[in-house]
Amino acid sequence: MAHFAKLGIGNKVERVEVVSNDIATTEQAGVDFLKELYNEPNSFFKYDTARDAFIPPQRFPSWTLNETSCLWEAPVAFPTDGQDYDWNETTRTWDLAEE
Repeated sequence: MAHFAKLGIGNKVERVEVVSNDIATTEQAGVDFLKELYNEPNSFFKYDTARDAFIPPQRFPSWTLNETSCLWEAPVAFPTDGQDYDWNETTRTWDLAEE
């Protein structure tokens, strides 16, 4: 059985859901099932027993999991100039956000 948590404000766990391995054949399949079931986008995290941590869904294929923080990181650091940026998976760069 796969375990997923719904996180709320301040990343506090609001509830934990158990999904059959027949449905959660992959992490994304489990997340997609719960998102459709509850009509809630991107709010479910998978519990990883080996790391004893809730892991958020991987936002982009190029991002890698930081084993210490258990968060996904872009291959390029986020700019620190105070402007808003969006990740561009095609070029694997941070692009200035359009207003």
